[in-house]
Amino acid sequence: MAPNRKHIPFAAAALLLVSQAALAQEQLVKIGVTGPLSGANAFAGKDNENGVRLALEELNAKKISIGGKAIKFELKSEDDQGDPKAGVVVAQKLVDAGVRFVLGPYNSGVAIPASRVYDDAGALMSTVGTNPKVTQSGYKGVFRIVASDTQLGASMAGYAAKQLKLKTIGVIDDRTAFGQGIAMEFVKQAKASGIVVAGHEFTTDKATDFAAILTKLKSKNVDAIFFGGYAPQGAPMARQMRALGLKAKLLGGDTLCSPEMAKLGGDAVGENVLCAQGGAILEKQADGPAFQARYKARFKQAPDVYAASFYDQTMFIAQAMKSANSLDPSVVATAMRASSYKGVVGNYAYDDKGNMKQSAVTVYTFKNGVPSALATY
Repeated sequence: MAPNRKHIPFAAAALLLVSQAALAQEQLVKIGVTGPLSGANAFAGKDNENGVRLALEELNAKKISIGGKAIKFELKSEDDQGDPKAGVVVAQKLVDAGVRFVLGPYNSGVAIPASRVYDDAGALMSTVGTNPKVTQSGYKGVFRIVASDTQLGASMAGYAAKQLKLKTIGVIDDRTAFGQGIAMEFVKQAKASGIVVAGHEFTTDKATDFAAILTKLKSKNVDAIFFGGYAPQGAPMARQMRALGLKAKLLGGDTLCSPEMAKLGGDAVGENVLCAQGGAILEKQADGPAFQARYKARFKQAPDVYAASFYDQTMFIAQAMKSANSLDPSVVATAMRASSYKGVVGNYAYDDKGNMKQSAVTVYTFKNGVPSALATY
């Protein structure tokens, strides 16, 4: 007997109605990412974006529900170029698109002005911007997901004094909010530790020639140079130190703790370079190796400096959404401040300003082209 074709349209219509009902119960939640996706620091911006992307893909696979509706997370990524003006434009673009949860910016100089845009829109911002000013505006939706310059600079200065036994140091900063901030904190702690700061020179985050300022510091017989700046300048600086016969160590903050430093600096970057990075040693954490394996399988490369931190914070935000049963950023922010989250690279708990209550700092050097941990504080 031939099938009764009269019933086929009704069956199809019924399936369509069920499908539409399911879609009506699914709520789209846009998660923004902002960072330098072009230019010299694009490697860091892309790494941070990948950390968020991996978290969202895993969350979507779990099919979580909030307020009785299935949630689908969507990534909205924007290139802020590591530039404050571009960062403000990008921030407005994201909030205009309905984004209320943002991971980034990467640069302190971008995070400080962008935070006002996000606060005005009632959005939540989670940044690795380390300048203390990032969390000093009183915005309830701002979170710093790593150690601040105060912690990074102090740890590097303490290591320089106690472990390296350095006596005289020169300082160079690139005049960015990050570079100035971490250099200032390093100088403060270095002096308190008995280290003589023989000179403080300045450059920019676009410079490539450091011969003049390095020659000036060489004449002062410094044991080391602390550079407040980024790897694209730190690497050629290490090369030029070698070319000038300046055998001092090169010290820096988290922005130098990247394989990019060795990639750009070649054999001029080794155990002569030391840097301080917020967070514990990833591979020594219980879930660290598994995260590294998932990241590498997904993106065909190892995670860089802060991919794990961005992944963790994305997961913390999702946890807070579920515990508060809300997608309201202010409610989620309150839930985050009242709770904690154990991530792959550390434990996350925030004070009333959005700073980590406790944040490990690890000092690294370079071996065989990759950062190698020396000590965690």
